[in-house]
Amino acid sequence: MNNREEAKVIIAYIAVCILWGSTYLAIRIGVSAFPPELFAGMRFLLAGLLMLMFGYFKKQKFPETFTDVRRQAIVGLFLLLGGNGLVVFAEQWVYSGIASLLLAIIPLFNAILELFLPNAAKLSPRGWLGLLLGFGGVAFLVLFDAGTEAVNISGVLLLVLAAFLWSVGSVYSQRFKPSGSTVINIGLQMLSGGIGLIIVGLFMGEASRVHLSTKGLGAMAYLILFGSILGYSSYIYVLQHWPASKAGTYAYINPLVGVFLGAVILAEPISSNVVVSAITILCGVLLVQISKIKRKEIYRVNGSEEPVNIKTNFRQEESI
Repeated sequence: MNNREEAKVIIAYIAVCILWGSTYLAIRIGVSAFPPELFAGMRFLLAGLLMLMFGYFKKQKFPETFTDVRRQAIVGLFLLLGGNGLVVFAEQWVYSGIASLLLAIIPLFNAILELFLPNAAKLSPRGWLGLLLGFGGVAFLVLFDAGTEAVNISGVLLLVLAAFLWSVGSVYSQRFKPSGSTVINIGLQMLSGGIGLIIVGLFMGEASRVHLSTKGLGAMAYLILFGSILGYSSYIYVLQHWPASKAGTYAYINPLVGVFLGAVILAEPISSNVVVSAITILCGVLLVQISKIKRKEIYRVNGSEEPVNIKTNFRQEESI
């Protein structure tokens, strides 16, 4: 890869770090002017339709069977209805910076869920230490900032559940080989998640609370264009040139961007406890990720055991 191409990749990587880190701020602004589930539902419904239209006119391949469509829909329901839906709901009370920090524990849940899969590799001592550090950082934040304006206990519990559901969807998406193009599959996931969120919003009686405003529509437009479409396209471009382990390091920068933007734009306070929690959680996630990268899988070939590097297959990981 020449210098010009490398520069483009770096620019795309920076875009992912900033755009996906800023989505928490946009969500916080959006839910202050729009019912949360309908707000999220319209975002993903419109983004999904745009992705599918783009794929259709570009003549990209659609899934081959109904089973493949159903699987993509299930992934979308876990990631977007469960994961993102709870994040949006919780950000009615939880600061955007705190939300971005707590969602950094998603790789920890991924590591735990992967332990229960068939032929799963065992987590190394370094990985277990990372899990303890990561969840310890969450516990520290709750114990020392609980009851303050920064940390709402109910909101924190919802965010932890959101991280778990996001991990379930992510791990499930690795259990099958998708047919169809990446763009089309992402569109299907967004469409199913968006429809699910709208149904939940209507069931919760949010329709009567809809009052269109410049602030709410602006936040939604930002999330559709920059969070869902431009941000994800940039991530795809990075993955085409960098290893998944390197491209995935955006997850360490998103919380820093989220906390910074929340403080600067919405004047969200950053206490010393938040700083300590952020360092602890991110160190824990880093240890788990390092453990997974260096981990070896033992498999049998003609009765003998040989070590093989575990390869990471690309899957859809749209930002919450």
